[in-house]
Amino acid sequence: MARNPQRRAELADAGLRILAREGARGLTHRAVDEEANVPKGTSSNYFRSRSDVIAGMIERIGERLAPNPTIHRSLASKTPSPELFADYMRDIVARLLGNRDVTLALFELRLEASRRPEIREVLGSWQRSNFRSDVEFNLAAGLPGGAREVALFHYAIDGLLFDRLTYPIDPDTSTDDIVDSLVKGLLH
Repeated sequence: MARNPQRRAELADAGLRILAREGARGLTHRAVDEEANVPKGTSSNYFRSRSDVIAGMIERIGERLAPNPTIHRSLASKTPSPELFADYMRDIVARLLGNRDVTLALFELRLEASRRPEIREVLGSWQRSNFRSDVEFNLAAGLPGGAREVALFHYAIDGLLFDRLTYPIDPDTSTDDIVDSLVKGLLH
């Protein structure tokens, strides 16, 4: 198996763009090679099967959506409060909306996981691990709410992202205002 991490990331990014643009049906090794502008067969050297491509894309989603350490250091210096919780939520939403292809690809993978057990297993494990990490972070930071509230925010943010990335029902309302209203409604 090829070991160039940069090339692997570029191929995973190409797969994410394909998923965002064409959905799961468009995702093939050949399509990834074409999207990444690499010789035919390159992606199959890095990802032997379609399941390997998907696992690589899930890993890449985590890398691409990781928090900016500078922003998190600044937020961590503040006193825990519902307002700080809202600041963290706004940062998460900004990262997800700022990486449109990645977020759309994640939604595509979630839909595909509803039909394909092998994707459900990999994606579900990744999502549950991230959720546990989110709860641990929230508790360690002294932010209001526990597992229940963090879960409610996951549900709400997923709906907000789906709305904003497709056809917003109220495009004139600021996304930050929506996040603030969610925090106020779910934490007070």
